[in-house]
Amino acid sequence: MVRTKLREHIFKMLFQIEFNKPEDMPEHVILYFDSLPDAKEKDREYIQKKYEAVVGRVPEIDRILNEKTKGWKTSRMNKVDLTILRLAVYEILWDDDIPTSVAINEAVELAKRFSGEDGPSFVNGVLAKLAE
Repeated sequence: MVRTKLREHIFKMLFQIEFNKPEDMPEHVILYFDSLPDAKEKDREYIQKKYEAVVGRVPEIDRILNEKTKGWKTSRMNKVDLTILRLAVYEILWDDDIPTSVAINEAVELAKRFSGEDGPSFVNGVLAKLAE
């Protein structure tokens, strides 16, 4: 599976944390993987590892986002954009395998697919401030 597709699956799993209790998430992860019968084991491991890494840093990522945005605290952001930003911030700050420009571009592409009309420009603007 290509990285873009892997990232999309990580995004979809991360999105679920907005609507489920932390203690219920392991079951949701299993159910999500059940919906990917063609995924190779290495892809599942990559998805789960990055998902867990991002979830483990959500409070820190949200603090960073709240510091970098004016008038847009995480509590006001729509859940799709927030999830995309969390994944991108993790990749920019802690994933040495992903160049910053790639993380930003991929986040904007996710926003084009899953967010509203203003999502791509919002995501790009927030991440550009972070990358400065």
